[in-house]
Amino acid sequence: MKKAPDFTLEDQNGTKHSLADYAGRWVVIYFYPKDDTPGCTTEACSFRDSRDAIAEFGNSVVIGISKDTVKSHKKFADKFDLNFTLLSDPEHKVIEAYGAWQEKSMFGKKYMGIQRMTVIIDPIGNIVKEYPKVSPNKHGAEIIADLRQLQAAR
Repeated sequence: MKKAPDFTLEDQNGTKHSLADYAGRWVVIYFYPKDDTPGCTTEACSFRDSRDAIAEFGNSVVIGISKDTVKSHKKFADKFDLNFTLLSDPEHKVIEAYGAWQEKSMFGKKYMGIQRMTVIIDPIGNIVKEYPKVSPNKHGAEIIADLRQLQAAR
């Protein structure tokens, strides 16, 4: 297990959030490439629909992080009735700290961007599960099953 890197970022309403704010709770952080794109919308809606079930596990929280702006996050959250926090990391420092800033390629061209990935952080701040590649449509259910298993093991 490794300690989760701390951060302070603004959410879709301009409110600052730090990882330390969630001490004592399970935290699901998912990194995604771009607001209001097909895969990212599918993933966000999966978390939206699973959020209440996720919260049942030790008052767990879901946080989405991308490099989109606070304003973009607000539009995305409002459009899809997202019921969780979206954090803006325009300089991708937190994204890099968690290993989600990776080389990608499209049409043979290589570039740096956000790899869709998720981490689960336990109540004492350790990363206990990593999902380096994510299937957007089934991810919420996968997180619920893993939170159940992780908490049962404690």
